[in-house]
Amino acid sequence: MIGVQTLAKAFRALSAMILGAGLMSISALPAAFGAFPDSPVELTVLFGNGSSADLTARVLADGMAKRLGVAVPVVNRTGGGGALGYTYVKNQKPDGYSLVWNSNSVSTAFHQGTMPFDYKSFDSVARVSLEVPAFAVRSDTPWKTLKDFMDAAKKNPGKMKIGISGKGSFTHLASELMFAKVGVTVVYVSYVEGRATTELLGGRIDGALQWPSVFKSHADAGDLRILAVTSQDRIPLLPDTPTAKEQGMDIDVVMWRGVAVPKGTPSDVIAKLEKAIQETVASPEFSEAGKNIGFAPAYMPAKEFGALIAEDDLRIGKLINELGMAKKN
Repeated sequence: MIGVQTLAKAFRALSAMILGAGLMSISALPAAFGAFPDSPVELTVLFGNGSSADLTARVLADGMAKRLGVAVPVVNRTGGGGALGYTYVKNQKPDGYSLVWNSNSVSTAFHQGTMPFDYKSFDSVARVSLEVPAFAVRSDTPWKTLKDFMDAAKKNPGKMKIGISGKGSFTHLASELMFAKVGVTVVYVSYVEGRATTELLGGRIDGALQWPSVFKSHADAGDLRILAVTSQDRIPLLPDTPTAKEQGMDIDVVMWRGVAVPKGTPSDVIAKLEKAIQETVASPEFSEAGKNIGFAPAYMPAKEFGALIAEDDLRIGKLINELGMAKKN
C-alpha cells in the first residue's frame, strides 16, 4: 500500500507541475496572441481623399507601416467639420488599432456645437505637422494685396463671397478672424475641400481661404494670386507670399495635425505608436513630402502634445465665443 506521506508528496509534486505549467502558459500569452500590433492599425482621416489632410496622413501611414510591421490603412470619414470621424474613433475599443488624424478641429467642432464631446475623449499620441492657411484671388482681379481686397470688401459690405472648407471648419474660423479684425462683413460659401479653388477659378466667388497646396499649381500657372498666409512667418512653400501680419493684420492662425486614440488606450501601446510616428516624421521622405504638399514636420511627443491641445482648446473656445460662433445652450 502507498503511505499517506507518499501520497502527500506526490500531490505536492503534481501541484507544482500544474502551477509551473500554468505560469509558463501565462508567460507565453504575448507570443501566442502577438504583441501589439499584430494586425492592421486603421487611421481615420476627417476630410476627403486628395485633401492636404488626406495626403499628409497617407505619407505618415506609409512610414508608420514600415516601422510597426503591419498595414496602416487610411479611411476617410468626413462630415460635420470632423465630428463624424471623431465620433467613430471615440466609440472604438481603446486598444491602439483605431487612430484619428486629429487637429484643431477637435476644438472648433466642440465649441461650435457640432459634437457633444471634446478632446478629453481621446489620448494624445503625437503631433506630426503644422499647416498655414492662405488667401487667394483670381489673377485677373485688381487686388494685388490683402489691403486691396479688404478695401474693396469694405466698400461692398455683405457682398464679397469667400470660399471656405465648410461651416465650422478651421478655414471658416481663420476667415472670420481675418475679416473680423478689420470689421469687414463678407458672405461665406462652404465647399467640400478642393471645390473652393474650382469655384474661385470659375469666378463664382471672390476669394478663398484654403491650404496652400490647393492654390500652388494655379498660382504658378498664373491663374490665381495668393495674397497672404495667416502665420506670423512666411512658409517655405510660398516664400514670396507675405503674411497677413506683414500687411498690418495682427493674426497668427496655424493648424496642427497629429494622432490621437480613444481614451483609456494602454500607455505601452501609445508609446509604440509614438515611436513609429517620431521616426517617420524625422525621415527624409516625410520632410520632402512636406515641401511638396505644404506642411511643416513638427513632431511633439504625447505628453507635450496633450498639454498643447488643452491650451489650444481654451484659446479656440474664447475666440469662437468672441466671434459669436459658439454653440447656443
